Amino acid sequence: MRPPLWHPPIELLDQEELIIKRIKRAKLFTFLRLNRSLIFNDEFQEELATIFKDSTVGHSPVPPAQIALAIILQAYLGISDDEVIEEMLMDQRWQLVLDCLKCESPPFSKATLVRFRKGLIKKELDQRLIDRTVEIAKQKGGFGSSQLKAALDSSPLWGAGKVEDTYNLLGHALRKAVSVIAAGQGRESAEIASEAGAPILNSSSLKTALDLNWDNPIDRQNALSIILNSLDSVEEWMQGQSHCHGFDLAQETLNVARVIESQNVTLDSQGVPTLSKGVAKDRRISIEDPDMRHGRKSRSKKIDGYKRHVLKDLDSGVVCAVALTRANTPESAATIDLERDLRLQNIHLTELHIDRAYLSSHWVIQRDEQLKIFCKAWPVRNSGRFDKNSFFLDWDTHLMSCPNQVSIPFEPGKVVHFPASECAICPLRSDCTNSKRGRSVSIHPDEALMQELRARQSTTTGRLDLRKRTTVEHSLAHIGHWQGDRARYLGQRKNLFDLRRVAVVHNLHVIARISKVLPIQPGIESNSLVG
Repeated sequence: MRPPLWHPPIELLDQEELIIKRIKRAKLFTFLRLNRSLIFNDEFQEELATIFKDSTVGHSPVPPAQIALAIILQAYLGISDDEVIEEMLMDQRWQLVLDCLKCESPPFSKATLVRFRKGLIKKELDQRLIDRTVEIAKQKGGFGSSQLKAALDSSPLWGAGKVEDTYNLLGHALRKAVSVIAAGQGRESAEIASEAGAPILNSSSLKTALDLNWDNPIDRQNALSIILNSLDSVEEWMQGQSHCHGFDLAQETLNVARVIESQNVTLDSQGVPTLSKGVAKDRRISIEDPDMRHGRKSRSKKIDGYKRHVLKDLDSGVVCAVALTRANTPESAATIDLERDLRLQNIHLTELHIDRAYLSSHWVIQRDEQLKIFCKAWPVRNSGRFDKNSFFLDWDTHLMSCPNQVSIPFEPGKVVHFPASECAICPLRSDCTNSKRGRSVSIHPDEALMQELRARQSTTTGRLDLRKRTTVEHSLAHIGHWQGDRARYLGQRKNLFDLRRVAVVHNLHVIARISKVLPIQPGIESNSLVG
């Protein structure tokens, strides 16, 4: 059965006015109470209602707009599902927004909240929450154009899963597989571990059970052999447990252990297992969160988890789309997901303000003539001698001319080598090169763009345009304030959901600052949010 449309009162009750007057900092509660009918109009409610199955059996579901409001407030305060249920009973601000003043039981249960969140994720309706705020910002602020001037940036999001070394990753996977089978059979994990030939799992710590000198390379190699032998033994024992409840999950966990083995273990010349040197590509670092990865935000800043990407409309100030990538994924890869979300909003990029990490994105490489890129160019240096800027590139003839007017052909992405004979007799040689083979110049694959960027940043107006990107850094800081630096959930998709709803919180603050968003009741200030 589809839920009914939610039409809570628009006019403020006396008690509601009193509550609003008492709210000093968390103004989002006031804004949502005064604008909930605008945000969740009938059309949007009907779209959200598709989460529920259309059936004539069962009780009428809770209005989705009511649950969606709770999900937004949950992101705003950064609280758990249990705390959401508690707040609906204890906090008058929540009751004000959800139209349940003086309720003796919450409007919906924790199970309903969890099911609704799963439905949002499954049907990609969490992005529609962002889309709806973008629509409202355009209506209220007069930003009607589909031509988008946007800024894009990223920040680290540390994963919620435990990061472990190879020994503990293998031990964790083994212990998890054994515990799943034990739970399915109603037995103790220690009993199952002993029966499966892996008694080392019975200790509270794998390394405690091994009791070895971890500074000794031979002992470390022996420990790895013991763990892998235990993995073989448990895997063999599992073949006879295919009828047990939880077998599929246990087998999946053992498969993860084999992936970890393949990424981190090699055999020496005598066939003895040993840890591989270096870090394998796309190495798994957590058992509980399969999507976490080692990565870097910069040369000095490492990440264990994810990168969050935010695309901000420079005209309206709202965040149009967000993306979440694994920490080892280049920033440029995020633009594929961002473009998909923009396409659903019928938005076309005309300006893109980015840092150099996004220069290899498909937006830049495959750009059309309508898209302007604003970014600092890669610096060019040559130890005090003529740098690349001293050479003239003729794009009509594809000839490069040196400061001495010697011209030779060039191709983007290739290296140009001037003849050694010409360089040897050149009067400017001392200012150009000391190589006996002559001067060489590397041509960027998108050298025309690099020249455009260098020319722009050499002017006052161009440098002013480059500073526009700092506004997205401010938005990232706000989003980081609400979401935190550590992921709330395990897995990439759930954390993308969390990022999207935090972006909704950000956009609601932006909308509240738009002067044309007026309070419904005279005397109630709703155009400013703090907190």
